[in-house]
Amino acid sequence: MCNRARQRGEPETIFTRFNALFPVDKPMDNRFNPVELFPKSRTYVVREEAGQRVADVMHWDVLGGMANFPMTNVRNLALPQWRKLASDPAKRCLVPLTEFCEWAPKPTDLGDGKKPVRGEYWFDVVDQPIFAVAGFWQQLGDDKHFAMVTCDPNELVAPVHPKAMITVLHETDWDRWLHGSHEDAVDLQRPYPADQMRMRGPVYPTRAKA
Repeated sequence: MCNRARQRGEPETIFTRFNALFPVDKPMDNRFNPVELFPKSRTYVVREEAGQRVADVMHWDVLGGMANFPMTNVRNLALPQWRKLASDPAKRCLVPLTEFCEWAPKPTDLGDGKKPVRGEYWFDVVDQPIFAVAGFWQQLGDDKHFAMVTCDPNELVAPVHPKAMITVLHETDWDRWLHGSHEDAVDLQRPYPADQMRMRGPVYPTRAKA
C-alpha cells in the first residue's frame, strides 16, 4: 500500500495548478518537508472553503493517532466511519503529488553480502506532472488530518502491488470529486489508465554504498 509519496512542486506551483489560495487562517508554521511524504508527515492539501479552493497544511493520518497505526489510505467508502466523511463534499480534498511509491513484493539479494532488501518502484502520471489523488480530511483539535482513497490497481501497478493503488483523478474530475454526491465519489474510485503512467525501479536507496 502506498505509504510514501513525493510532491516536488513549490507551493506557488500548487496555487497555480489548482487555482488555490491560502485559507484566511494562513498556516504560518513551515517547519516541514512537503517534498517527502510519509505517514504522519505534513503536506499541502487542496480543499474548498467558501467557494474557493485553498491549499492547507494537513497531517497524513486521518485519525490523528487514535488508531494503533496511521490511517493513511482508505478503500471501503461504505463503512460508516468513512461514509460520513466521504459523503460530505466539504470534507473531500485533492492531494497534490508528483510521484508515489510501492515496494517490491519480495526482498532482493544484491550480492553485496548484506541482508536482502525490498526495492522501491516509483510511479508518476505522464500527462499531469503534478497530479491529484482523491482524499478526505477532518479537523481534530487544532490540526487537520487527511487520508488518500485507494482503488483497484491498474495493469502497471498490479504486478508490484496487486491489492490496490491510490485513486489518481483526471483533471476534468477534480470538481466532481470536490462537489459531487457520495455516489459520484464511489464512481470516481477507479484506477488511472496504465498507458498514461510511468514506472521506474526498482531502486534501493536504503542500501549504503561502499
